[in-house]
Amino acid sequence: MAEQGRPVRSQGTASGIAGTWPVGRAAPAGGFVPAGFGAWPSIVEALRIWARAEAGAGRLLPWVPVAFGGGIALYFAADHEPVLWVVAATAVALTIAAVLLRRSRLFAAAIMIAAVAAGFAAATWKTARIAHTVLAKPLYSVSLSGFVEARDIRERTDRFVLRVTAMEVPRSDVKLERVRLSVRKGTAPEVGSFVQLKARLLPPLSPLRPGSYDFSRDMFFQGIGASGFVMGAIAASVPPDAGGLRLRYAALMQGLRDAIDARIRATLDGDNRAIATALLTGRRDAITTPVNDAMFISGLGHVLSISGYHMAVVAGVVFFAVRALLALIPGLAAGFAIKKWSAAAALVAAAFYLLLSGAEVATQRSFFMTAVVLIAVMVDRRAITFRTLAVAALIVLAVAPEALVHPSFQMSFAATLGLVALVQIGMPNLFASPDHSATARVAMWGGREIAMLFLASLIAGLATTPYAAFHFHRVTPFGVLANLGAMPVVSALVMPAGLLGLLAAPFGLDSVCWWLMGIGIDWMIAVSRWVAALPGAVGRIPAFGIAPLIAASLGIIVMGLLRTPLRWSGALVLLAAIAWGLSARQPDILIAGDGASVAVRGRDGQLHLIRASKDGFLLKEWLAADADPRDGGHASLADGVSCDESGCVTPLGDGRLVALALRIDALADDCSRAALVVTARPVPPDCAAMVVDRQRLASQGALALTQRGDGFAVQAVRARGASRPWLPAGAGEGDFDGSLAPKTAAPRNRDATPAETDLQADD
Repeated sequence: MAEQGRPVRSQGTASGIAGTWPVGRAAPAGGFVPAGFGAWPSIVEALRIWARAEAGAGRLLPWVPVAFGGGIALYFAADHEPVLWVVAATAVALTIAAVLLRRSRLFAAAIMIAAVAAGFAAATWKTARIAHTVLAKPLYSVSLSGFVEARDIRERTDRFVLRVTAMEVPRSDVKLERVRLSVRKGTAPEVGSFVQLKARLLPPLSPLRPGSYDFSRDMFFQGIGASGFVMGAIAASVPPDAGGLRLRYAALMQGLRDAIDARIRATLDGDNRAIATALLTGRRDAITTPVNDAMFISGLGHVLSISGYHMAVVAGVVFFAVRALLALIPGLAAGFAIKKWSAAAALVAAAFYLLLSGAEVATQRSFFMTAVVLIAVMVDRRAITFRTLAVAALIVLAVAPEALVHPSFQMSFAATLGLVALVQIGMPNLFASPDHSATARVAMWGGREIAMLFLASLIAGLATTPYAAFHFHRVTPFGVLANLGAMPVVSALVMPAGLLGLLAAPFGLDSVCWWLMGIGIDWMIAVSRWVAALPGAVGRIPAFGIAPLIAASLGIIVMGLLRTPLRWSGALVLLAAIAWGLSARQPDILIAGDGASVAVRGRDGQLHLIRASKDGFLLKEWLAADADPRDGGHASLADGVSCDESGCVTPLGDGRLVALALRIDALADDCSRAALVVTARPVPPDCAAMVVDRQRLASQGALALTQRGDGFAVQAVRARGASRPWLPAGAGEGDFDGSLAPKTAAPRNRDATPAETDLQADD
């Protein structure tokens, strides 16, 4: 297969091969050859050979999901919602054109363009299909009635999603379909119950700074229009109807998860119980903060999120167990395809694991990937290929286009792409040579498996590094070490013991399984804490824009999908993206969307905080994005900040002052002394300072200001003229551009009276 890096067959011997690229019609590489440079002909010829090889049969399919995802990315980059019928008609027309050009040399370009249009249309249709109201302003003392659809048990508070059937709001006619509410720990109602309550509702959390993660987009695609917390007691009530099949299914699965958690709780407690529950049911919010941080700092955080690894372990254990049992029956082993039967049983087990774990995006991706692999086994096809990955990606993106912008999708597919590429270039052949007794002895003692684990951890870690740096502002320098120390135990003890526990629970014989699982989890936690405590284990990366991430993604894709030496062009792109991201300039001032918190970069190059509210999550995000190791309670955050009851003031690196005015009587002094004033109060029209007021914040959201001369370049959460369903245009009045400039002082009237000594006789 060309996919394996073998030479492409000539056109005359290619009969019987399912062609995708037009065979033998690759565009020639290179252009003119400069005279007098003898190396050019050989370079151009080599490029032509490589290009023809990359244009061989079967090479087009892996690029289709890349183009499809590119269309989805274009959709999310749009300033306003596209017109659905125009987008759909364009996609259909381009697809028809690609089909008509299937025997033309333009087919490859045509199918890529059609895939881009199809991705754009899929995302547009998904948004239109789930469109619902999103709360724009806080609401107080809202009376709600509805069905509980989901429940999360967390470390400090619990949370549930309410499907609203009735909503009463004083002086408002807003109607929401779903809300997410926090409650005191242990008071969350059961899934499927019908309740009545009062709550305070808030708009979905918008990005905390320009370029940061948009939580409101996640909530929109989950069908949630607001978040908040319950005020008072929750009253169970008689439902007006049965709630529907979906609700009954949710209640059934939640009851199953609760039953599993109760069985685990009888043997394990603390973080051991929380992690065991997370591995089997996907419910990971009860893990304590120190252990959770240690897991992610060490590079073992992926274990807590059910993804490809977990699905592969579940399917693999079931596959080999069923096959071993069937092999014990000679009649079956000799006369039937027990390998295919085992693959079918593994597929059923993987589907059950998907439903039990809540079917999150990462779990869906891993299930589709596993399902394609198992189906390939059942139909006697090669399982681990780029086509498998491409089909899984297309299914996930078609079903949930919003997954493209989620960290779990990006990291899981990047890691899987790296691992599949590693398999394709010959990882299974390590230590496979029978002619060398030394390598044979190494393989016998597990050297091959250790090398494979090392390479897999290294490649997966490197592939996911750009996304971890972009979304979480950190990398894991010792991730390979942590994975080498913990993953064999997780694979050989923790997950198999968990599966045996699920099977033994109906018979009451599960306690020993949870005990064994706890031993393995203890080891994993110990490894994560040891690695997290190593010097330099916390790799902090300052925030950078989306453009370097796109460039890094392109480099990873090129390195993964190309099979000729042209793949190393992807390494050059990746290196350029890294340099681009690390050179990004950090803002000098950060302003929260409500104007209650301001961070100013002082002479020491660090952020100093002016705040009128105690938003720990906001401060944590700001410091992480600045690669700042301080926590929210560090005393140095207040260095240079002077406050009184009217407001606060602190200097910039150049000595100019930034003021946060809390009261009107502070504005007169601040306007005359400060270079920039942030306030929610009405500002006098003759204020000499640059001003960020309530109207600008309501219109643009959180702001990041970077010094440009005497003024500031402004980055806003809401770009000028932008409005999306999950982040509607702000309510502020006025048209604000992307800069702040000092006000030009109005010319003062000069006394025109001439001096008496200057008067002439005729005056």
